[in-house]
Amino acid sequence: MRGVASDVDDSMRSEFRHRFRDDSRAERLRAASATVVVIGAGQAGLSAAFHLQRHGFLSAIEHPDASRTFVVLDAAEAPGGAWQHRWESLHMATVNGIFDLPGFAKPPLDADEPSRNAVPRYFAAYEERFGFPILRPVRVLAVERADDAPDGELLVHTASRGASGPESGAASGPGSRTASRPESGTASRTASGPDAGAASGTTTWRARFVINATGTWDNPVLPDVPGRDRFLGRQLHTRDYVSLDDFAGHRVAVVGGGISALQQLEEISRVAFTAWYTRREPVFSPGEFDQETGRATIEKVTADVEAGRPTGSVVSYTGLGWTSYARAARDRGVLERRPMFTVVEPHGVREADGSFTSVDVILWATGFRASLAHLDPLHLRNDLGGITLRGTQPLAEPRVHLIGFGPSQSTVGANRAGRDAVAAILRSLGAPQRVPLGPPAPPPVTPSPAPHPQRA
Repeated sequence: MRGVASDVDDSMRSEFRHRFRDDSRAERLRAASATVVVIGAGQAGLSAAFHLQRHGFLSAIEHPDASRTFVVLDAAEAPGGAWQHRWESLHMATVNGIFDLPGFAKPPLDADEPSRNAVPRYFAAYEERFGFPILRPVRVLAVERADDAPDGELLVHTASRGASGPESGAASGPGSRTASRPESGTASRTASGPDAGAASGTTTWRARFVINATGTWDNPVLPDVPGRDRFLGRQLHTRDYVSLDDFAGHRVAVVGGGISALQQLEEISRVAFTAWYTRREPVFSPGEFDQETGRATIEKVTADVEAGRPTGSVVSYTGLGWTSYARAARDRGVLERRPMFTVVEPHGVREADGSFTSVDVILWATGFRASLAHLDPLHLRNDLGGITLRGTQPLAEPRVHLIGFGPSQSTVGANRAGRDAVAAILRSLGAPQRVPLGPPAPPPVTPSPAPHPQRA
């Protein structure tokens, strides 16, 4: 199996290879600089931004000449990280818990509200509270070394995409303009900066350090099954799933043995015929996931990354839990796993026993891998295909910090990794500078009607 990049990303990276390797053209690129460039504004990226600001790093947009600066580059058009793209029926009651971002507790949340609305609203309020220098939508195409010096600069090559309003880099910060975000009723703000006014321009940031917090959402995994390109029905990945209503009356093959696969299998089976396929027999854990389970899982993942081994999915370490949706699927008789089919045919799939099952939709709930293609020029991976880490730093390039990766993929782990990455950077720079955390009081966050306590 391999990660599937979008045609747009492939095109941009091809343009990068053509453009940035041509010195005469590279000289014409506008350049910007920051002590630290944070890539991604999900939970991990926002945690890093908080700790950078707390230790005296100023906005590289508003204070480019300060001794310690930072900027956050986010590919999304609005706050919320990957949460803004989750499916409609994933409500706060069914997510695995959202840990508070540092320094600003989330407000009461309605357990029945879609997470794609509630979490982005919280993230947007957090950005507003602290005024982080966030540019969006800006996609990082590649990160490379400026020279061979071990303490030299890193070059972060970006492309900005057109956004609503006169400028293309959306950020939180004083004096910025507002653009509405209809999905959640919040606002994202647009700041002037190196990408301002460039609807599809390129910018190179020079940085002492890079904190990478890109998560996995942009790197869905698709199995390489023979005949997949000949299927005449509809194929989609978990990231494309919106609602069970799209499947009413259809015959659906659900592929995958993770949490998302179970959630979507249970939903779709209410309105359609479903067949569930996994490569391995799913393992259900008899007990509840608790703090001890979490600690043991982190220890296992940490051991893997420190040994340079590729990490697996969360479920590969924990097994599946008997959640409410897993029990509902079992009780309705749809939690009947089939071995992975061997071939996709135009009108269905060929089962492992040679029989044929007719389906008109294949849902590949086959997970994600870390979205790190932009770091390929740094050659972080070893011969095993993994990235050897010490703390948040790859051994191959300690100026880069990977957060929300490996053992820090959980929301609480992402918070800690953001803090740890900043602490390591401070050790490299010398004694930290401390400043107040921000304004004396946060702006109000309007909770959903009739809020209920959040259930994990």
